[in-house]
Amino acid sequence: MTLEYIYITRHGFRSNWVVDHQTGSYTSYLRTPTGIPADPALTAHGVDQAKQLGARLLALSIDRVYSSLYYRCLQTVEPYVRQSGHKIKGETGIGEWYGSAPFEHPVPASLEILDTHFPDMLDLTYKPLVTPTRMGESVDELHDRVALAMDKLIEECDRDGVKAVLLCSHAAPIIALGRVLTGNMPDNIEVEDFRAFTCGLSVYRRRGLKPGTSLEKTLGTSQLARNGMIPDAGASESKSSVGDSSWRGGRGVRGGWECKLNSDCAHLELGEERGWRFSGDESFKDDGILDAGTELGVIVEGRNKGKL
Repeated sequence: MTLEYIYITRHGFRSNWVVDHQTGSYTSYLRTPTGIPADPALTAHGVDQAKQLGARLLALSIDRVYSSLYYRCLQTVEPYVRQSGHKIKGETGIGEWYGSAPFEHPVPASLEILDTHFPDMLDLTYKPLVTPTRMGESVDELHDRVALAMDKLIEECDRDGVKAVLLCSHAAPIIALGRVLTGNMPDNIEVEDFRAFTCGLSVYRRRGLKPGTSLEKTLGTSQLARNGMIPDAGASESKSSVGDSSWRGGRGVRGGWECKLNSDCAHLELGEERGWRFSGDESFKDDGILDAGTELGVIVEGRNKGKL
């Protein structure tokens, strides 16, 4: 048995933080639960989004949950995990992205600390498959990191007989996930191809599966045809696709995946909110204090408002 479906969601609305490029100092507007400035909690609205997302996820057949270890991601999947009984595997390979810099970026809190905030939710025996560099990454390095993480994660799920997984991550890695899974890397990284709205749901289906599988039956044909769907490139299969960038050119990681839903927000009362896209070469070059919510990308406003 092999992995068939990958469900991906972004954390809900959160509070913000800033970074001083000259000193590498991170500060937050509000005190964070873990004491790490770049590790804020969800806002009250974000908590509501997480509950609405959880209700939708409970209607799906999900066998395993992987998440970034930042507080906002764990808080986002908490409503679903509490009701489904899954344990979260904390995977730093799909963790937050920071532009390359001459100083060290933050890392998530330890499992011991996070376990006090999310008791009985974390798989404390799980060892992350990939660990990002503390000095940050270029856009290309981010995609390579995510490709490596997915190559190992898919291999692990194939080995364990897992059919469907849920990943909770951040905007930049979610865009990169779409690109490495489908193999569709645009010439211009600023293109808004794979979207990342707060608590939006993306679905990737492994190439070569027969039509009419459980996903189509659960979501329904009309929902798969929403404007959030991206057609598959239809490229041929490839083997492990990391290191030599062989996932590019439409091949995709581990044989490639079709995007069936692209950050769909039909389950959210206010629809699409606070999307994001890349904005050129993401490195810490300028002086001064920069807002983490806008400096490394462009906020994308939602195109549909209201629960469908």
